[in-house]
Amino acid sequence: MLILASESPRRKALLTQLTTYIATASTYEETAPKKEKPKRFVLKQACGKACEVAKTYPDQWVLGADTVVVLDGKILGKPKDAAQAVKMLKALSGRQHSVYTGLALVCGKTVKTKVVKTDVWFRKLTVKEITGYVESGEPLDKAGAYGIQGGAASFVTKLNGSYTNVVGLPLAQLQTMLKKAKVLL
Repeated sequence: MLILASESPRRKALLTQLTTYIATASTYEETAPKKEKPKRFVLKQACGKACEVAKTYPDQWVLGADTVVVLDGKILGKPKDAAQAVKMLKALSGRQHSVYTGLALVCGKTVKTKVVKTDVWFRKLTVKEITGYVESGEPLDKAGAYGIQGGAASFVTKLNGSYTNVVGLPLAQLQTMLKKAKVLL
């Protein structure tokens, strides 16, 4: 049985499309991104989450994941408040950015990792659109202050890569990992 080291409703909904699993919250303390490379940062976070939960399930495969938005080389995590969400969305408006998700699959001492990158383009947003979206509360728990599967869907003009990666769990790449680990047949 696969263990998902997350209580994220988006990751849980996506993973349900691939397999049955048990979800358990990780107590791994996520760090704020410093001046790290996005790939390194998301892998460190994903491995930290998976390895922490794997202590409880030493003979099971445990999946950890972490997603960030990157604009001009700077990692945008989850906004601290509405003002920071507005600032992030203004910065993303009319621009291209990248979404990175790190995946870590851990069983005992075996660790398999993958980083998936998707490029996303936003149309130019009005102040009214940004404030209305932030007032909905939706962007406050999401990297880069938006959810492509929700109210921000109309912001995206183009996407190059995995849509489910932008949601938080790149299913095609994850399915390949799970098959190689013989979690999926």
